Amino acid sequence: MTQTLTFLGLESSCDDTAAAIVRQREGEAAEILSSVVFGQTELHSAFGGVVPEIAARAHAEKLDTCVREALAKAGLSLDDLDAIAVTAGPGLIGGVMSGVMCAKGIAAAKGLPLVGVNHLAGHALTPRLTDGVSYPYLMLLVSGGHCQYLIARGPEDFTRLGGTIDDAPGEAFDKTARLLGLPQPGGPSVEAEARLGDERRYRFPRPLLDRPGCDLSFSGLKTALMRQRDKIVAEKNGLTRQDRADLCAGFQAAVRDTLAEKTRRAVALYLDEQPGAPALAVAGGVAANMAIRGALETVCTETGLRFTAPPLALCTDNAAMIAYAGSELLAAGAEDDMTLAARPRWPLDTQAAPLIGHGRKGAKA
Repeated sequence: MTQTLTFLGLESSCDDTAAAIVRQREGEAAEILSSVVFGQTELHSAFGGVVPEIAARAHAEKLDTCVREALAKAGLSLDDLDAIAVTAGPGLIGGVMSGVMCAKGIAAAKGLPLVGVNHLAGHALTPRLTDGVSYPYLMLLVSGGHCQYLIARGPEDFTRLGGTIDDAPGEAFDKTARLLGLPQPGGPSVEAEARLGDERRYRFPRPLLDRPGCDLSFSGLKTALMRQRDKIVAEKNGLTRQDRADLCAGFQAAVRDTLAEKTRRAVALYLDEQPGAPALAVAGGVAANMAIRGALETVCTETGLRFTAPPLALCTDNAAMIAYAGSELLAAGAEDDMTLAARPRWPLDTQAAPLIGHGRKGAKA
């Protein structure tokens, strides 16, 4: 008899409160029955970034509403669920705690299995949810807080080939937007401006391309843009709209070219494993940037890899990816109990040296 499991997923690691219902039939592709996301952009807009205390309070207020809406859209009740999957880290600890406590309450009340999911694994497994990509595949996880090249071999088996040693690309886009007076979130704002600009007018550095390996750095790129902005302002006593568009275009081109070259290096390492169906998958918020997607598709065409990227709605934080990751973990025998704890830090590759330092609570990434 074919087993069918219905998962409730919860996500609250940063500034999106999300709940989703995913149904998994044995031997078939998973089906997203509903996906609800409540954003917090307006709550944080006056502060130039996410305020952890405000985010945590908003999660606590919205999680139950989010769950009710996800169930209603799926036409289900709590009695129809078979398991609960929740982001248990990494992320802003107050928000992660809100989700974990909500998930524990539902699991305890209904006697359901509870699975704690690494938020990064949720992104990294999204290509299997959306496109049925087979293990092992090469994963570029590129978001506001993270940027890593991973070989994904299983739901808990990841090898990191490289990543950012400072700012993530999404963070650099956000900071660039603030430097140029553009609204948050910065990624879409900078991309929109870049479409109107000339990327050849301002040539920004392509960081770490002079060094071997797949590690990345974007902090210096942001600083270079700030200096160029200040130079223009000093010369003209301000920025024109075209100046701003050209700065955005030059910045985006530098990120695009850097990711493309580092991806070529990661592909070479990945192909050493001789995968049967080689594929590159990209996920995370920055995966929504069409210029970057286009460059990565070109790399795949050159190297013979299948390229896959999730729909834009599944690039950013969502709970469907958490529910799906939970289904893979539960199938592999992973299950948590009421001792499940929220984790601010939780690297996918626990054997790799930390990219950005190591504190009392463990590796940051």
